[in-house]
Amino acid sequence: MDDKPLRVLACGDVEGRINALFNRVNAIQKKSGQFDLLLCVGEFFGTSPDAEAEWEAYKSGAKKAPIHTYVLGAASQETVKCLPNSDGCELAENITCLGRRGIFTGASGLQIAYVSGRESQQEPAPSHCFTSKDIIALAAPLLSNSKFRGVDILLTSQWPRGVWQYGNSPETDTKFCGVSSIADLADKLKPRYHFAGLEAVHYERLPYRNHVVLQENAQHVSRFIALATVNNPAKKKYLYAFNIVPMKNMDPAELVKQPQDVTESPYRKPMRDGRKEKPPPSMTGAEEEPVSQFFFDLGQKKPQHQQRQHGRKRQTDGDRPNYPKQPRRPPQPTGPCWFCLASPEVEKHLVISIGTHCYMALAKGGLTPDHVLLLPIGHYQSVVDLASEVVEEMEKYKSVVKKFCKSRAQRCIMFERNYRSQHLQLQVVPVPMEKCSTEDIKEAFMTQAEEQQMELMEIPAHTDLKQIAPPGTPYFYVELDTGEKLFYRIKKNFPLQFGREVMASEALLNIPMRADWRECKCTKEEEDDQAKQMRSDFEPFDFALDD
Repeated sequence: MDDKPLRVLACGDVEGRINALFNRVNAIQKKSGQFDLLLCVGEFFGTSPDAEAEWEAYKSGAKKAPIHTYVLGAASQETVKCLPNSDGCELAENITCLGRRGIFTGASGLQIAYVSGRESQQEPAPSHCFTSKDIIALAAPLLSNSKFRGVDILLTSQWPRGVWQYGNSPETDTKFCGVSSIADLADKLKPRYHFAGLEAVHYERLPYRNHVVLQENAQHVSRFIALATVNNPAKKKYLYAFNIVPMKNMDPAELVKQPQDVTESPYRKPMRDGRKEKPPPSMTGAEEEPVSQFFFDLGQKKPQHQQRQHGRKRQTDGDRPNYPKQPRRPPQPTGPCWFCLASPEVEKHLVISIGTHCYMALAKGGLTPDHVLLLPIGHYQSVVDLASEVVEEMEKYKSVVKKFCKSRAQRCIMFERNYRSQHLQLQVVPVPMEKCSTEDIKEAFMTQAEEQQMELMEIPAHTDLKQIAPPGTPYFYVELDTGEKLFYRIKKNFPLQFGREVMASEALLNIPMRADWRECKCTKEEEDDQAKQMRSDFEPFDFALDD
């Protein structure tokens, strides 16, 4: 089995700037070595006299592409004339047009599916368009094979409609972006990489899974990447380099590995009332087990009157025979989540307190031994997504944690990053009062944000974040012990450890070596000891024990 990876370049709309593209490819190959192929999505040809002259040099053989190049068909009526055949053909040495739609399989076994042009409702479609018949003709032979697992790469001119759902947001107006037919195709073909153009922006969506956890066998993840136009003045990314081992040559266990930032599929249709799809009937019984199954003994002995309670918290198996009517189930993820309390991925030994809708846990690789997280039990991505009853209990937890910190002469600093994360984690970092003032903390955040060309806004203490960050908006916010809030609407390339880096800086906790949680790992025994100590210290403030 040949598992040597192929080195591939993908490119956005060239629009006739062929010299600029190949000059850039030459520079990359000089620096990084030879690539195996270049895949161009969007509009390859241009209509200006300069663009036509550039293309003529390659067409005549005066110039040669420095790499095997595969381009999609025309995406506008004006560029149809550049293609002698809409079904695909060699255009020049090393440059091949793939055609309207089809499957290209290389000698290595790499499988590339493609659909050129824009969607059309009319039959027959113009030469620069595709129709639903093209989509069916492309997908049917693949889906009829019982061993079909997906394609390695999907190339389309247009974006799939709704690809941004459950993921990070693109820097474009999504109101008129993408088409449903491409979304349906991507859903069915399960490409490991899906590239598209035409929108003149770079957008790299978080990877998404292609299976329903606990209901379907694990499958590989998909990555959608949109690329900008070659040589665009805003210098948005138009070339993407990656290595790929063809699916057919991969070890199945390696193929289905799930990255930590994987999200549910954007194409999994929600129900009309906003809830996720219901699982198949065969899973209903397992899915509808009482919420209390997710709670567990935290290693503390409770007074007799608490052990006899039949509420939702800390029940033992002997308490279960007759359940009262269960409250509404919290939202559930469609796959693995490190922070959903129901998930087997949760490190339950770190849990400090469990309420009805929220819980508190020790931060893994915390900045300090009392660095904790406040999290919803159900699957909510951010504070602005929370249901009203969850907000109410989250505020209750925030209030008692502030009192807890104050009793220990600490300032309670909280921050949240709603970016490249799928489950809300409100970080709570206590800072000894003698270390610094609230003003010092505020200044540290402002200064470091400014150094990274980010503008943190001060917002009034009682401002509801939903007023300035509708659900789906990536953001970072800090809540100081005075109630003051600092807010930044994330645009792109936000440093994931920003909150920790500021808190760990010399101006505040002075532990810069602990800025990255991965450098702060403890053994499970050490984490157990820290969690037990924290539970004991927090117990007088834990309202959940009284419910």
